[in-house]
Amino acid sequence: MPHEALWKRVQDSLDRQGMMRHLGARLLRVEPGLVEIALPYSDKVSQQQDGFHGGAMGALADIAGGYAGLTVAAEGMEVTTAEYKINFLAGFAAGELRATGRVIKGGRRLIVTSAEVVHVAADGTQNACAVMQQTLVPVPKTY
Repeated sequence: MPHEALWKRVQDSLDRQGMMRHLGARLLRVEPGLVEIALPYSDKVSQQQDGFHGGAMGALADIAGGYAGLTVAAEGMEVTTAEYKINFLAGFAAGELRATGRVIKGGRRLIVTSAEVVHVAADGTQNACAVMQQTLVPVPKTY
């Protein structure tokens, strides 16, 4: 499948996600086995100390890894997360988060991915803030 078709497949699915629309997530890169998504800082993703909430980091990592898995799933299939494990490395405020999901092993029954989440400051400085490993299950597309 050409990259343009993969981009459309991922973007169409992302557009259906109310939470990601609400938080302002945007697609940055789509390649076979790889997806990068950005999440800008706002009061919608902050915790009580004004940094990015761990739940927002986890959701972004889950989405990036899930969509990386979608790029290798058979046509007519979607993916759903069976589990993920995340390590939070550091907290940040302002700027944006970028999560890059990568397929580790693509299969018909299980897809294993990883995601790295980095913080990008206004001056372009990047710092690692989370890493995740995930198991996805391909399921039939129902829409």
